[in-house]
Amino acid sequence: MAFSTRLLYKSRQLYGSQAVLRQEAAIPVRFYSKEASPPGLKGDEILKNIFVEVKNKFETALGIFRKEKITIDPDDPAAVSQYANIMKTVREKAGLFSESQRIKYTIETRTQGIPDVRTYLLTLKEIRSKRGLTDELGAEAMMMDALDKVEKEIKKPLMRDDKKSMALLTAEFHKINKKLGIRKEDLPKYEEQLELKIAKAQLEELKKDALEAMETQKKREEFKDEAMPDVKSLDIRNFI
Repeated sequence: MAFSTRLLYKSRQLYGSQAVLRQEAAIPVRFYSKEASPPGLKGDEILKNIFVEVKNKFETALGIFRKEKITIDPDDPAAVSQYANIMKTVREKAGLFSESQRIKYTIETRTQGIPDVRTYLLTLKEIRSKRGLTDELGAEAMMMDALDKVEKEIKKPLMRDDKKSMALLTAEFHKINKKLGIRKEDLPKYEEQLELKIAKAQLEELKKDALEAMETQKKREEFKDEAMPDVKSLDIRNFI
């Protein structure tokens, strides 16, 4: 048996769910909401339906991973793009959220009921920070400056239901978007860039996990005289 197969055979759970499926097979919170549970169902029936839903999505994702060749090379743009496309297929077939959809859903749930714009923007900043996203353009500071300008003009905190004053803020935001070169029609491109960034990060994590698994196994007597294979040569399909 080839060293790569022998070395990772006993670490196959690493690729089964801990690594490859860690992000993409996560079930969105919405599947646990009331909308996901038909009226009249008892608690145990609801839990059973949730379990079946999760199981089906997991098996769908796993089936795709068993067919698609993933090259663990985060430094190769082609490998990153291929991995991102595989993850997109998984999401589409299993009905999972993309990162953009996850962020949108988080924003909708976390900001529901917030009456004022300042708290709303601070909550957006918190969400961005917790998800590890960077504000490379400095847009947050510009939006807060715009809010300060509007509140100074209306002489009171800006509330989200104040349509007249919100129109002033919206106009300021349009100026910011124009200054930064952000256009609504370019949003799909930004989403694609985000997914590629995430794909690269996940491949880096896969590479790290694979190297750690090999290092651990190599300490065993049966592997001590064998050379460690290149991570890029590993075929994840053999371990799930």
